Amino acid sequence: MEIRTLRYFLAVAREENMTRAAEYLHVTQPTLSKQIQSLEEELGKKLFIRHSFRIELTEEGILLRKRAEDLVTMADKILGEFTALDDVTGGDVYFGLAESYQIRYLAREIKRFKEICPGLRYHISSGDTEQVTEKLDKGVLDFAVLAEEPDTAKYHYLTFPEADIWGLVMPSNHPLAKKESILAEDVIGLPLFCSEQGWKRDIPHWCGEKMDELHLEGSFRLPYNASLFVKEGLGFLFSFEHLIDTSPESGLAFRPLAPRLEAKMYLIWKKYQVFTPIAERLLAGLRERFA
Repeated sequence: MEIRTLRYFLAVAREENMTRAAEYLHVTQPTLSKQIQSLEEELGKKLFIRHSFRIELTEEGILLRKRAEDLVTMADKILGEFTALDDVTGGDVYFGLAESYQIRYLAREIKRFKEICPGLRYHISSGDTEQVTEKLDKGVLDFAVLAEEPDTAKYHYLTFPEADIWGLVMPSNHPLAKKESILAEDVIGLPLFCSEQGWKRDIPHWCGEKMDELHLEGSFRLPYNASLFVKEGLGFLFSFEHLIDTSPESGLAFRPLAPRLEAKMYLIWKKYQVFTPIAERLLAGLRERFA
């Protein structure tokens, strides 16, 4: 199985049309069809279902797409790393980030660093701990930002200068919005939204024995999407402060939890990681700024 073949496969999966994919790849349609057929024969599985005007992935094709995306990204990353070995002023750095107001510290350092090294090209993806650490472990990412303490047996880390504050996002006209802070007993029986990670790791520290009395209506990895459900009156969202627009015009309000619940953020990278020169310099700058 060649990386080129996986690129062909991903193009067909994206375009859902063999002709458009061939045009995008600058190859003939028979050449592309032959490559896809050879890939299916090699794997022993059908990857696409052919319809009159489009093609769609089979379940096996969906699985391969996820794996192929990681492999192609890793191949591009390896090529970029070797190209950048002799370049201390430019190159690519890959980050996987949890959503947090603290990300502004990382953004400020990248901005400062770009002024010194305009050849820096940074790539950002978002996700929870499971998503970003999986990509970090595979070598797809150079750094990840987590909202929980890292596994020090596997990772080195820097702690962000501040901490995020947990609170409840609600319609601004709800009676709870009149309170200065939210107690566990205030939300018993209410439909609640939260990230799966936060519900399992953080919220129990806040509400203790009352956890069994709380009702998780639904879990979201992206708080913005959850806030739209709150606006429609479907529930209340546990979230970090500043992630959701709760200005007077938004129709939403944020109230901190009581007792106060905080979450520290960590920038992590694999132990024994070999960085490109540009990544090494960026990390040195982050160490200095965070200290």
